[in-house]
Amino acid sequence: MWCSGTVLQVNAAQTPIACPVAQLSVCPAPLDNQLPDVKDMLTWNQQQRVIGFRNDYRSYFYAGDVFKAAKAAPLSREARDLSAVNYQYQGQNYTLSDYLKRNNATGMMVIKDGKIVWDYYSEGNTNTTLWTSRSVGKAVVSTLVGIALKEGKIASLDDAIIKYNPDVRGTAWEQVTIRQLMQHTSGVTWNEDYTNPKSDFALFTECEANKQTYDCVNRLVNDPQRKAYAKPGQVWSYSSGGAWLLGDTLEKAISKSLAQYLEEKVWQPYGMVHDGVWQSYQTGKHSVGAHGFNATLEDWGKFGVFIMNEGVLPNGTKVLPDNWVADARTWVKAKNSISAEHPEGIYGYQWWNNSVPADSKDVGPKQGLTSADTLWALGIFGQMMVVNPQQKLVIVQWSVWPKAKPEPNAEPLEASLMFNAIANNLAK
Repeated sequence: MWCSGTVLQVNAAQTPIACPVAQLSVCPAPLDNQLPDVKDMLTWNQQQRVIGFRNDYRSYFYAGDVFKAAKAAPLSREARDLSAVNYQYQGQNYTLSDYLKRNNATGMMVIKDGKIVWDYYSEGNTNTTLWTSRSVGKAVVSTLVGIALKEGKIASLDDAIIKYNPDVRGTAWEQVTIRQLMQHTSGVTWNEDYTNPKSDFALFTECEANKQTYDCVNRLVNDPQRKAYAKPGQVWSYSSGGAWLLGDTLEKAISKSLAQYLEEKVWQPYGMVHDGVWQSYQTGKHSVGAHGFNATLEDWGKFGVFIMNEGVLPNGTKVLPDNWVADARTWVKAKNSISAEHPEGIYGYQWWNNSVPADSKDVGPKQGLTSADTLWALGIFGQMMVVNPQQKLVIVQWSVWPKAKPEPNAEPLEASLMFNAIANNLAK
């Protein structure tokens, strides 16, 4: 339905406007009238990031796909005081309040044993704000791959993607498997540099500001001139192009959009609280596999609870294959994934290992969320979904970091330290 809300403009007065997505049952608040240009996303200033990230679903030429909630089952609450929780970074002590300021957090929620124990909103965000996932959405896509595998829509993760996606014929992707796409070990060239205006990722971003977005991205990713630099499975290299191709391949395998599949298999049967929107290049088709998932903070957290509970629905049906969550955090041992900092590897099925590096100094606590048990979904500028099934703990974070990808010993390390401290406090 149409609804009205409060507009938050850059240097502008607040006035009501109509909700821009008619299919949404609840109009997200606040509503922003003056939106930044999406083609400049990588160079937005801080205020533009706040407004852009909570309006991703209405910032493009094309409409997003709404995945609707049904029979909402909000998470119960059991408040815990986390104000005294602290961590040590570069020899200094910092509290949770310090962390939120240092990391430009605009939303954060902690869920323990399936209950919300603490949450936080800033920059005008509310419990109806739909914040964009950036690459946290990759973990949602890999989860949908697991559901498709369980249903037999995908026969094997070791199938070459050409079995499902004829568009890759004659390209360097042709013999890459679904597993290798999820693990980012395709061996196909892709420049993910967020600071280079000529990188593949920058060109990808430009395509998404184009009215013929799907064709533009498809040409970019499946360019016959794109070469392989290694045999599939041998070298890890992060690739939003490969992740986009994974989503495109999955849609062809299931014969529906990612948004429709998410609604049908998870959003409605799991009792998500609000409608969400997936950035899609055409309504009902071509959801963005590399990012584009937009949902409320509670529903981000509840999706984490779904993962924590191994994909078991409230009626007892398990929609993920046995051992899927453990397999998703079995870190790939390909070159570049293993290092002195993380000898166990840093990447699984589009989930990260962001545990405190083994060689870190003047930091603490180093233990809390172990690499063997914790899945980190990470998106540029500080978006996070962190799941530890063993501790029954989920933490989700929205942020507007100054850099898309800071150094690992900066904000990502602080997040690991802060979340370790929270985990240790809640384990008492």
